[in-house]
Amino acid sequence: MSANGPAAHAPQPDPASGQPPLKRAIGPRLLVIFVVGDILGTGIYATTGEVAGKIGGALWLPFLIGFVVALLTAASYAELVGKYPRAAGAALYTQRAFRTPFLTFVVAFMVMCSGLSSASAAALAFGGDYMAELTHGAAPGTLVAVLFVVALAALSLRGVSESVKANVVLTAVEVSGLLIIIGIGVWAVLSGDGEPSRLAVVDTGGTGYALLSGVLGATALGFFAFVGFEDCVNMAEETVEPQRTFPRGIFIGVAVTGTIYLLVALVSSLLVPTGKLSASSGPLLEVVKAAGVGFPHELFAVIALFAVSNSALINIMMASRLCYGMANERILPRGMARVLPRRRTPVVGIVFVTLLAVGLVATGEIAGLGDTTSFLLLCVFAVVNIAVLVLRRDRVAHEHYRAPTALPVLGAISALALASPLAQRPADVYIRAGVLVLIGIGLWGLNKAVLRWRGED
Repeated sequence: MSANGPAAHAPQPDPASGQPPLKRAIGPRLLVIFVVGDILGTGIYATTGEVAGKIGGALWLPFLIGFVVALLTAASYAELVGKYPRAAGAALYTQRAFRTPFLTFVVAFMVMCSGLSSASAAALAFGGDYMAELTHGAAPGTLVAVLFVVALAALSLRGVSESVKANVVLTAVEVSGLLIIIGIGVWAVLSGDGEPSRLAVVDTGGTGYALLSGVLGATALGFFAFVGFEDCVNMAEETVEPQRTFPRGIFIGVAVTGTIYLLVALVSSLLVPTGKLSASSGPLLEVVKAAGVGFPHELFAVIALFAVSNSALINIMMASRLCYGMANERILPRGMARVLPRRRTPVVGIVFVTLLAVGLVATGEIAGLGDTTSFLLLCVFAVVNIAVLVLRRDRVAHEHYRAPTALPVLGAISALALASPLAQRPADVYIRAGVLVLIGIGLWGLNKAVLRWRGED
């Protein structure tokens, strides 16, 4: 065969795993869309009402604080992914910074579980009130959610290019839904509708410490709407020129979504009384109904279903790539790095995370899973912000983005504050997260035992 034939261009197997490398199919524009699509979705469509119940009419305040916290941590991720452009994300950074396999596994497991709890919350939202608007409550929500997870797993297995292209379509739809909400708000203001005075009402049930704690609690729950930008670092091995592409993609994506969230929060509080908003699991549908502009409620419900679909798809992709990365780092069994030869997608990782997601769907509920997602990621963000400072002593040959030192310091402090009991997080969230971590510790111990038995430790 000629040296210029197909064999010359065939991907060479990874020396460590023996598997073909992942396909680099994500360019700068697709990455920005990926980040925006990953952040937008379940959080804003499903939990806006519950945030309003914690903060009152000043619904915009938790989203503003969450936006700032997200930007601080995004700066750390932008530096680290440019420095180490490989899948595994926070797990890779933790291992390089602290050289403690046990801590690395716990962080990696928390990231994976956060993605799965987020995808599961999205799946339940898909089978919940927005679907009920179309079926009048006839569809069995849990069954719909399970089938939904399986369908998205099949799409992820087909290929990263197909999945990211589906993400482009779903992102366009979910952005259109939020733009509709913003447009409704503009119309309401021009028509003299709404209650502007409600926007200044902060009702957390007290003053002083209670006020601060209440705002932190609302922000911690609202932060679920911002999770997602960290997922893109697990696509580093499938991105073209990641050192150059990632910093711009992350910052643009977070800025776009933060602006949209603030406008949606303002419109929601302006048009819908706090009590009615907090009582709904489909809060943005309540905004459409309250506006009186004649927009079809069923059509908006369909848009919302597309939005939560996007969140679930990207989180399943993230979790499966994280399994692939951990396996290549020998944190999980080597078999988790197995790639489907023709499609070049991490087949074992996709099957594994799908089974876990189905289990969460069958045993959880939207609010609890969303809050669990936020808590797990805030803990991880604290570690990542500290890791970026520790790794400043590790020099690499290529150029990469370097965040101002103050940003990771403030990022670590803010993440720890929102993860702490100051945020009035329900006890069941800590219990669920604790159980997940204990499961992770058990898996880590089992993997270590197998490696020792094989003489590979």
